Amino acid sequence: MDHGKVSPAIAKGLLALKERIKAAKIPSSKLDETLNIATWNIREFGKTPRTEAAVHYVAEILGQFDLVGIVELRDNLGDLGRVLKILGPTWRAVYLDMIPDAAGNRERLGFIYDKRAVTFNGLAAEANAPRAKKGVEYLPETSFWRSPYMASFRSGSFDFIVLTTHIRWGDSDEARRKEIAVLADWIEAKRIEKTSEDKDLIVMGDFNIPSRTDPLFAAITRHGLQVPKALLGAHGTNLEKDKRYDQILHYPIYPENFTNAGGELDFYIDDAHIKQLFPGGMTKGKFTYQLSDHLPLWMQINTDIDGQKLEQIIQG
Repeated sequence: MDHGKVSPAIAKGLLALKERIKAAKIPSSKLDETLNIATWNIREFGKTPRTEAAVHYVAEILGQFDLVGIVELRDNLGDLGRVLKILGPTWRAVYLDMIPDAAGNRERLGFIYDKRAVTFNGLAAEANAPRAKKGVEYLPETSFWRSPYMASFRSGSFDFIVLTTHIRWGDSDEARRKEIAVLADWIEAKRIEKTSEDKDLIVMGDFNIPSRTDPLFAAITRHGLQVPKALLGAHGTNLEKDKRYDQILHYPIYPENFTNAGGELDFYIDDAHIKQLFPGGMTKGKFTYQLSDHLPLWMQINTDIDGQKLEQIIQG
């Protein structure tokens, strides 16, 4: 990562941020052995211009991981380009086009990744809601406000597909639950599809689910998706850390893949600590448009699974 010749104020802010990152206890990843993944809703990233300081802070946070699913990436990719420049020449991005209507909110979904740690395998596609024939047209019963996005990757001996989503907030919990249930059905159909590129699916993003006891959580886990053990505790991703809006989920095909390392990265702490990053001071609301109103949720994956694959061959 190359922050270059930043101002003394930004340098001081970066040092304060590094202390907050250190508190998250994110273990280093090891080439062909482990991979650090994360999901982060970066509030209106590309709509509200980031200051120079905020761009450096966003890059510093993203650089702690090898693969990140980004939510609320907007139509203007200028700030993403600024961040990728700081991250360095080994970083890549793959993303959707924006959706211009009110439900789409001019948002994209995307992944950024360090090609030294993970390789893009070629698949990148939207998840389309199931359609039925009505007259001469094929139309979905329920739409995704923002189409979920998936891409295939490889790290070590682990090939996998990661899907990220931003579920509607909407004006009713039932409409949100229905969209989540349709997505859960789509994911299950993809998993059992005979010609599927890979059976190892990691599902992440902003589901707007307040807790794991909520019916919305039951909707996404209806076919067996699970929270990795490392994330079973109280890992809220709003700034107060009391809501589980963001999720990382998986089918436990290789349970050993998911280590006991995971959590949220708290770059906020509380209102009193905003001045450490932005010495001029700002309200909490403005702070969320410079960094975000969501914290990154992360976990580490074991990617050296040759032994597990051989055991499965022996066991038939």
